Amino acid sequence: MFDLIIRNANLPDGRQGWDIGLSGGKITAIEKNIAAEAGEEIDASGRLVSPPFCDPHFHMDATLSLGMPRMNVSGTLLEGIALWGELRPLLTKEALVERALRYCDLAVSQGLLYIRSHVDTSDPRLVTAEALLEVRERVAPYITLQLVAFPQDGYYRAPEGETSLERALDMGIDIVGGIPHFERTMDDGRRSLKALCRIAAERGLPVDIHCDETDDPMSRHIETLAAETIRYGLQGRVAGSHLTSMHSMDNYYVSKLIPLMAEAEINVIPNPLINIMLQGRHDTYPKRRGMTRVRELMAAGLNVSFGQDCTMDPWYSMGSADMLEVGHMAIHVAQMGGIEDKKRIFEALTVNSARTMGLEGYGLEVGCNADLVVLQAAGVIEALRLKPTRLFVVKSGKVISRSAPRIGELFLDGRPDSIDPGRDYVPKPA
Repeated sequence: MFDLIIRNANLPDGRQGWDIGLSGGKITAIEKNIAAEAGEEIDASGRLVSPPFCDPHFHMDATLSLGMPRMNVSGTLLEGIALWGELRPLLTKEALVERALRYCDLAVSQGLLYIRSHVDTSDPRLVTAEALLEVRERVAPYITLQLVAFPQDGYYRAPEGETSLERALDMGIDIVGGIPHFERTMDDGRRSLKALCRIAAERGLPVDIHCDETDDPMSRHIETLAAETIRYGLQGRVAGSHLTSMHSMDNYYVSKLIPLMAEAEINVIPNPLINIMLQGRHDTYPKRRGMTRVRELMAAGLNVSFGQDCTMDPWYSMGSADMLEVGHMAIHVAQMGGIEDKKRIFEALTVNSARTMGLEGYGLEVGCNADLVVLQAAGVIEALRLKPTRLFVVKSGKVISRSAPRIGELFLDGRPDSIDPGRDYVPKPA
């Protein structure tokens, strides 16, 4: 007897028509034609069943604040930072909690159940930390929320930046963040990374750095981050987010840098939507788009995962909590349109991100947590193409979100009465 059986499911590895049995909050069977009963059954009807999506880079304290107190007219990173500086003194815990919970509702409907959010610690009031610690507790039954102590205005540059970050960690924020390229000088940036990696080593915490989010090819803080990771024995526990300067770096230097990053086991987190929106703003034509060297980093064996970064905030007026939208854009910007490329892109939204976040029990194998998403698409490649409806979202073996399939009705002489984009337009094998 199972709590739930999902029948006739297609799996991310390409297997088709399998049943998935869930019991006691775990996946307990993946078989053809499970001969058993369940408290509930879902007929996937040959559609994709995937582990939930993971977002390893987000700013939940700013989400859904678009237009507060004004719009980002230029659309640039620096105006976004300035605008956030105007909004930050006006923030209240109650408003932060309300916006974050609304975003989490949207995330659940999109099958996004694991989120790592940066929490701005530059305001010594630390109202952002208080709010998101409360949100982390309230959403724990359905979303795993990791929090990064992030000195948005600079660890050294912000007044009380050093003490505010330490206080946030003392409050229960569980990851050390930084932004070395926003310090006053390159040397201050290097010093900040040394201090932040030391703090993480002493406290036994992971590290996640906004690193080299610039078009300047001489912004090379990732080199220092990798070296300090090795120095403090933090291999596998450190993430370099954005890394957009690598887009503009000299190829010879990169040929030395990538092996150093691989030695340090750096987790790489590009943010395709934001990176291509904000980078290259000082260019005329040809115009750089700024996303880091995804294909080369993957080929070198680094763990690459994709973040959404922002949804309707001072930096980005778009966004919908849809990680497939992130992957869809990554395919285009990284020019990874081959079949195997797309499979790697999907992994960057799921298993790679889970590895970045250090998640336990994640996956679609017997013994993994019974957290799954049923999508209105036949497989991972079609999911990236269509960004389809999430028909069912399952957490701990229970359905927590359900959406009707997207079916178009037609009123055309001699044509079909309806179309299902996830079923009627699947490419036929040669």
